[in-house]
Amino acid sequence: MSDPHRPLRRSELEQLEYLDSMEGITRAEASAPPSLLSRLPRGALLHAIYPGVLVALTIGLASTFLSDHYGAPVMLFALLIGMAFHFLHEEGRCVAGIEFASRTILRLGVALLGMRITFDQIASLGPGPVLMVIVGVATTILFGLALARALKLTPTFAVLSGGAVAICGVAAALAIASVLPRTPQTERDTILAAISVTALSTLAMIAYPIFVGYAGFNHEIAGIFLGGTIHDVAQVVGAGYMISPETGDIATYVKMLRVAMLLPVVLVIALVIARTGSAGEKRQATLLPTFLIGFAVLVAINSTGLIPKEAGQAINDISRWCLVTAIAALGMKTSFKKLIEVGFRPVGLMLAETAWIAGVVLVAVVWLI
Repeated sequence: MSDPHRPLRRSELEQLEYLDSMEGITRAEASAPPSLLSRLPRGALLHAIYPGVLVALTIGLASTFLSDHYGAPVMLFALLIGMAFHFLHEEGRCVAGIEFASRTILRLGVALLGMRITFDQIASLGPGPVLMVIVGVATTILFGLALARALKLTPTFAVLSGGAVAICGVAAALAIASVLPRTPQTERDTILAAISVTALSTLAMIAYPIFVGYAGFNHEIAGIFLGGTIHDVAQVVGAGYMISPETGDIATYVKMLRVAMLLPVVLVIALVIARTGSAGEKRQATLLPTFLIGFAVLVAINSTGLIPKEAGQAINDISRWCLVTAIAALGMKTSFKKLIEVGFRPVGLMLAETAWIAGVVLVAVVWLI
């Protein structure tokens, strides 16, 4: 009979590496789980991940406190504070939990985003905004791919940045990253996209309401423009209700339509990787990711109207905490030095993508809607 208190052998740690989201576990310190954990299912896994997950959650709590008191985006705080604790991902007990939070907790948070959307919200907008969103999302990603090639940037960053700008900011970047091949370059590109899109979204929240007022848009057109152009959901809500309740409601619905594009976009990216990637990448993307199925199921459930408002809000809160924890973990996996080495071209690409989707939406609201 095995002794539950003996240290884990390296071969056992290597076996744990094959568990979902545990790519970095072989760099964790080998230690035996307490007797209580050893009796639980997956007790060794819980013992391996809890230090890193607790650190990521603590950074998320600190980021939320700072955001509530100083008004800056919580995701930006989580990224920057996480990057300050990069040393925890170099070695030691936190490595496995950071890996787990940056992937599995991330996927859970993205799946729960489905509770923000209903089919009635989409149908109430009519065909014009729906077509506008589809064209805007598709062309922004394609434009990003073309411009990235000209700027000699990676297709990975082009897809991440284009999806973040076109769909829903940091959440879209994290969702797309979750189906991309797991490489150090992907982690760096995800952080770059997240930082840039957060900054651009905050600037847009300030500048776009001034623009729609100067342009003389009515409340409906202003809501469609704001919801179709600003990157993150929180900034869309802030900009819309800054003008009027009607503008805020319409902007939120249009934004939710963009969030709904997350499912088909991530699915297409996963299928493309499955067809064109290397052998290892194909194994990763052959099956439909479980979190995408969960996203679609929750949209359908939420559309029935059977979910109490309090339960829906609780699920949305859980989703937000999962995403904040995941991006704190991604921050811990990235160093300032590697980001500085990239240069200013990625920021230029995202500025161009932001201008592109703003132009597409502006043409739609002026001439088509």
